[in-house]
Amino acid sequence: MVQVGVLLSDVPASVTPAQQFRDVVRIVHAAEDNDFTYVVIGQHFLYGDLRWLQPVPLLARIAAEVGPDVRLATQILIAPLYHPVILAEEIATLDVVTEGRFIFGVGLGYRPEEFDYFGVPFKERAARMDESLTLMKQLWTEDEVNFDGRFWQLNGVKPHIRPVQQPHVPIWVGGHALAGAKRAGRLGDGYACPPETTVPEARDRYQAVKEGFAERGKAFGPQPMRRNILVADTHEQAIVEYARVAQGRYITYAQRGLDVMAGTDLQGSFAQAVAGHAVLGTAEEVTKQLVDIVTELPVEPLLVRPQWPPMSADETIAAINRLGREVVPTLRAVAPRTDI
Repeated sequence: MVQVGVLLSDVPASVTPAQQFRDVVRIVHAAEDNDFTYVVIGQHFLYGDLRWLQPVPLLARIAAEVGPDVRLATQILIAPLYHPVILAEEIATLDVVTEGRFIFGVGLGYRPEEFDYFGVPFKERAARMDESLTLMKQLWTEDEVNFDGRFWQLNGVKPHIRPVQQPHVPIWVGGHALAGAKRAGRLGDGYACPPETTVPEARDRYQAVKEGFAERGKAFGPQPMRRNILVADTHEQAIVEYARVAQGRYITYAQRGLDVMAGTDLQGSFAQAVAGHAVLGTAEEVTKQLVDIVTELPVEPLLVRPQWPPMSADETIAAINRLGREVVPTLRAVAPRTDI
């Protein structure tokens, strides 16, 4: 039974933070009512005309709103911006608060200005990520930690917060490049495949993860995957509506440094630009595309994005309800593949 999750979106800064939180609670309740079993949220800092509520305190609060079958994840948290000691303790605490239902999704980040805000050199982010993950795992699993790294050093420290999950909180490593999949193979427990990745590219990434796991003696299994989706009464309506709610974000992502859509015409030929990865159409068409993905690739959970900044909470909930009626039941009837 393939588990399905919902990815929460950023919203316009014109929405007050208090209203954003109330909307998140409503959206999460709708997701749970429609058999979504994962709730995931991303992260940015000083984001201007859009806002993310910070994921660690938000997910701690959301844990009280959902039942024990719903897992919570960051997707992604920008790990290189943090000192690993504070991040390890925050994440371990979140795992305690969620009663062992948290998944730690991490990524490098792609906005140089965010690194400038924190005084962290952008070019060091990959090295900092690797060192941070290595140190955090020690802080979660060892009674006394000695660490002599390039960026951080600890001598004989005694960690005082252990996560509920053992040996530690599951780590999903994200990344648009093959290097991200290789990092997941070396240091993670899963590779969170981005929504812009095509199925053939995803197969190659999962193969890299499998090879990395094999070198560590770790078993390979289903991997998380994100997909951008939209269901409408007709295929044409789905394309038009997706352009209305998502085209501006794709353009903004490109302007802010996310270059995965380089070489495409997001302004003039948006439908063609997203055709290789966005799952759009009638409920029947979307269901078929998603079933094809989860039967061809070892995917679980499948994390879908039904929300974009131009959408109201009511529109988002309507989209989730429709997915719950017309798409999710068929996906949950499919047994996930366990290998490539």
